Amino acid sequence: MDNMIGKLLDNRYELKEVIGTGGMAVVYKAQDHRLNRSVAVKILKSDLAEDAEFRRRFRDESQAVAMLSHPNIVSVYDVSRGEIEYIVMELIDGITLKQYMQRRGKLNWREALHFITQIMRGLGHAHSRGIVHRDIKPQNVMILRDGSVKIADFGIARLESAQQTMTQQALGSVHYISPEQAKGDRTDARSDIYSAGVVLYEMLTNRLPFEGDSAVSVAIQHLSSVPLSPCEIDPTVPEALEKICMKAMASDIEKRYPSAAAMIADLEEFRKNPDTSLDFTIEELHEKTTAEPTQHLPAVREITARLMKREEEEPDEEEYLPGSDHQLPKALIIAAIMAVCAAVIFGLWNLILGSFDNEPVQTEFEVPYLVGMTIEEANADARVKDVFTITQIGSRPSTEFAAGQIIEQSPVSGKTVRENREITVFVSTGVKTAPMPDLTGKEHRAAAVQLRDLDLNLVIDEATEEYSDSVSAGHVIRTVPTAGEELRDGDVVMFVISKGPETQTAVVTTLTNISLTQAQQIVDDLGLVCLIEYATSDTVPVDHVISQSIPSTTKVEQGSTIKLVVSLGPEAPQEPEQPDTPSQDAGAEGETKPETNDGENAAEQEGTA
Repeated sequence: MDNMIGKLLDNRYELKEVIGTGGMAVVYKAQDHRLNRSVAVKILKSDLAEDAEFRRRFRDESQAVAMLSHPNIVSVYDVSRGEIEYIVMELIDGITLKQYMQRRGKLNWREALHFITQIMRGLGHAHSRGIVHRDIKPQNVMILRDGSVKIADFGIARLESAQQTMTQQALGSVHYISPEQAKGDRTDARSDIYSAGVVLYEMLTNRLPFEGDSAVSVAIQHLSSVPLSPCEIDPTVPEALEKICMKAMASDIEKRYPSAAAMIADLEEFRKNPDTSLDFTIEELHEKTTAEPTQHLPAVREITARLMKREEEEPDEEEYLPGSDHQLPKALIIAAIMAVCAAVIFGLWNLILGSFDNEPVQTEFEVPYLVGMTIEEANADARVKDVFTITQIGSRPSTEFAAGQIIEQSPVSGKTVRENREITVFVSTGVKTAPMPDLTGKEHRAAAVQLRDLDLNLVIDEATEEYSDSVSAGHVIRTVPTAGEELRDGDVVMFVISKGPETQTAVVTTLTNISLTQAQQIVDDLGLVCLIEYATSDTVPVDHVISQSIPSTTKVEQGSTIKLVVSLGPEAPQEPEQPDTPSQDAGAEGETKPETNDGENAAEQEGTA
């Protein structure tokens, strides 16, 4: 049993059970006793907590996710860097995209479109904050019960501005890794786009684009091979969606989508018209821009060392095929040896030629990659200095690049030029911003229209409601961020919407068999209106309650009417009725006595006498 179960972190989060285990952390279901809700707590593994590198990467994740707030990214509530380092996240009621695909098999293209669009929206938000995930794969995408998607596990994410060329290890899962990650080169937002393209490919075809006997062989295929197109595997895949997938997976980073927003634009165009014709072909995506057949061969040993080191540090059973010994095939080793020999021969040949001409004149130059640099940084680059002239021809807003950074260049990197050595560039003016307007008191739909008029591609969250005595129902009580704060393209704006005054309730108590005076006092205290009727009762005393119209323990709104039936006491006894028939003298049987008043006649006769 995990010895962390039952522990109370910071006197607030009680760990209940393990719900997931990754390469460097364990995720627990926990109870937040302060807010009385269930959360997920991610804790760095104890055996890795002593390693400074793993602690740094865990802190990088907390730094990354703390900057993000988007419906398609798992929310982070709290971060701790005490004795036990942990991250508190929302508890997702769902399964991973990998589990979903294992249950469903090949997804239909409409499902794949639904999921990839949400993934790209989440990535677009992360990229707008300068965060590159670098480990996009189905295992890190959560599917909720309502079909919505949330990206999780920013364990190897980094600030884009802080990235340097990685020479020690290639990061990311090998089947979804971008070519530049495999080589240990600088990564940017386009690396995530490549991995998302592989995820889309797997959803459409129910197979991975590259597979092999070892992690190294898979990584080398990412560098040099072209996968089967989705339509070759499943002819029902729409051509436009196939082209979007293959453009995202272009091995040449310059031929991929430049941003998540650009890919979303094509996805939306396809969603509106599945028969749309996009302005590029799959063949164009795989045209070679330079002919250097031995360029990557000397790096084979470096790639191998990086991937083998990753296998030792972060074993992931889903990244490798069962039974793989993760060693280079003999043929690949022989190829590497031959490449080294060729490089030695090439060097000797150049040395011999150099003895005849000490100052060879270079006539061809390869255009360097300048995107992400400032013009000053580009001019100081050794590949540019005294070789190329950089000219700025325009500028525009960008969510991927900071103000002053180059966002587009012509010619593109990798192209060989001879005479014209001018590189024209567009420079970023930064993320488009605007002040948050004051929307308090406005009807929420009108407030949303006003926000959309800012043209900032904002995400509006209207799910939060509160009671208010001063703001009418359906109107905005407050916003987050508040009026005057700076809004950036892609930000999330939360509306707190009024539900109107809160209705007060009362719980009815037992009112029977008590006096009317007592009952009326209780009804008044509950805030109810009393309606009285009277009835007789043989069992309930006079002026006591016989019955009530609302049963006891019932919760009702204050101001409701309750009817009380009050006793008049027992019903009064009735006197017997007198018969209303004339008297008859007992005469002869069968005779009727004459209707004369003998008594009065007798009295008259006596008075006469």
